[in-house]
Amino acid sequence: MKKIDVILGLQWGDEGKGKIVDVLAERYTKVARFQGGPNAGHSLHFDGKSFVLRSIPSGIFRDGTTNIIGNGVVFDPIAFRKECLELIAAGVPIKERLVLGRKAHIILPTHRLLDAANEAAAKKGKIGSTLKGIGPCYTDKISRHGLRIGDILDPDFKAKYEKLRDRHIADIERLDYDWKQNPVAPLSGSFEDEEKAFFDAVEFVKEFKTVNCEYYINDVLQKESILAEGAQGTMLDVDYGSYPFVTSSTTSCSGACSGLGVAPQQIGSVYGIFKAYCTRVGSGPFPTELLDETGEHLRAVGHEFGAVTGRPRRCGWLDLVALKYACIIDGVTDLIMMKSDCLDDFETIKVCTSYKVNGVETNEVPFDISTPIKPVYTEFKGWNCDLTQISEEKDLPKEFTDYVAFMESYLGVPIKIISLGPDRKATIFR
Repeated sequence: MKKIDVILGLQWGDEGKGKIVDVLAERYTKVARFQGGPNAGHSLHFDGKSFVLRSIPSGIFRDGTTNIIGNGVVFDPIAFRKECLELIAAGVPIKERLVLGRKAHIILPTHRLLDAANEAAAKKGKIGSTLKGIGPCYTDKISRHGLRIGDILDPDFKAKYEKLRDRHIADIERLDYDWKQNPVAPLSGSFEDEEKAFFDAVEFVKEFKTVNCEYYINDVLQKESILAEGAQGTMLDVDYGSYPFVTSSTTSCSGACSGLGVAPQQIGSVYGIFKAYCTRVGSGPFPTELLDETGEHLRAVGHEFGAVTGRPRRCGWLDLVALKYACIIDGVTDLIMMKSDCLDDFETIKVCTSYKVNGVETNEVPFDISTPIKPVYTEFKGWNCDLTQISEEKDLPKEFTDYVAFMESYLGVPIKIISLGPDRKATIFR
């Protein structure tokens, strides 16, 4: 049997996974998404064009590649149809390159209303949801009320839909949320319009090949390796992230097993992606956040705005304590560093190498990361040159290679790929 190689974000998402999946996808003929939903946008740039993928795996642009939406994904037919039409307009033969796992759960319009109702009810304690219905859909999955892609072929699908929809509306009304009139409801028009769009999208989904993902994946592994693509980042994992400010799925490596239906021994290389600094969207703890001109500068040079939501990302120095924690949880074999070029004009670069929690210095992420944490920094001299003009490792400045060597020593994992720009060509393999 061959192996599944996994690509994961190691921070709070937005690390640049889309570009790297696209770069590595030429080595594989199968690319699979294993968790998350349309709340995560993977940005790709090549041949002077830019794309944002929300649900579709980032190997979709590669000729001869089959892309799989796995069982662990939550699937919004409306968002999926819109995304597909954009790709078809760009000349991508998507129906030839994409298959859908039948056990992936479906996001209903009322899931998005529930998301908005829950956030409104939480008031100051809100999580910072993208309001895409992700959490409520996973809640239905765990509480065994959900609908799956395979259900759309059932003659009784509409009755199943109406039963779940009515359950959601009752929950929304208990939260005292005006789901018909509320202007922040995350719907494109009236609820009736949204339902029509949903069923139109369901008919569109029926045009795609669906598979029993667990059998399909394991049959492929008899002959060839698969690249598995994660969404969000390890620090947003529902079990091991900065709970409760996390996503609703398993973003760590174990999610590839449950999301695709493979045994742990089938995992091969684990590519962990991180930015040369940290960002976070929405609420939640962020020990190295910079609420000053440096943070604003990082946001500007890094174009740190959500690919799906457009929300500005919070920015801060690289947190090696959290990064090593993620490497341990995920069993990372190869590190990939993104956006190093965004630090080109800094005289001094700081890296968090330990925390002070209640006056005690530690190298561990605490149980409650919301506890006041004071980052302890190690400083490096900046390289003050344009890294985007460099295409070979031997030409990298010493200050930069010293910075990389320090990280490798601290983390105990080699940095194999360095990205120096958004285009797929701006990549150095070490």
